[in-house]
Amino acid sequence: MTSPRSTSGTEARLTGIHVAYDGGAALSGVGVEFAPGTLAVITGPNGAGKSTLLEVLAGTREHGGERRVSGTTAFVPQRAAIPAGLPVSVQDVVSVGAWGRLGMWRRMDAAARALVEHSMDRLDIRGLARHPFASLSGGQQQRALLAQGLARDADLLLLDEPTTGLDSASSLRIRTVLRDEAARGVAVVCVSHDPAVIGDAEHRVHLEEGRIRSDG
Repeated sequence: MTSPRSTSGTEARLTGIHVAYDGGAALSGVGVEFAPGTLAVITGPNGAGKSTLLEVLAGTREHGGERRVSGTTAFVPQRAAIPAGLPVSVQDVVSVGAWGRLGMWRRMDAAARALVEHSMDRLDIRGLARHPFASLSGGQQQRALLAQGLARDADLLLLDEPTTGLDSASSLRIRTVLRDEAARGVAVVCVSHDPAVIGDAEHRVHLEEGRIRSDG
């Protein structure tokens, strides 16, 4: 289930990216490339354009310049975009990741169900599968969202502040999963202020005022 993946032909590259907000520049002339099998972290002060850069990579933000991303992408936001009153279980939330592979509303086959269950196991939430998502703590919700991303089985895994506000055990589990995904050939890119996550990264990109100040 977590065997190494082929990285032949996979690409995640941005060239000359510009994003404007209300007449100002959120990103200005940004160029960066993220390699398969690497854990990368985007750092910088608040308002530097970190989340915007992640959204451009995910294909959810309009921009100028060139975005070249091949293969499949999973985007794990910092906060759940799931209405609190929506009656969905943890398993429902994680299963959305598999729909991205199968096509919306198609019946999941045995392989997809096994991937969903394995993704929950990796984040230690299998026992919460039938619980309402809204009843979970913030840390449990974050792990469920990451499990959803894993169930996508993507070539590019994007995360926005994956360990912010979590206890040490939840943070360590998420960091372990991110390292494991990179080790099997996934390009993992996350925005983070967490020194532990930054320390794990093999590739660090630092943004200030919408521009890359360091990349290495």
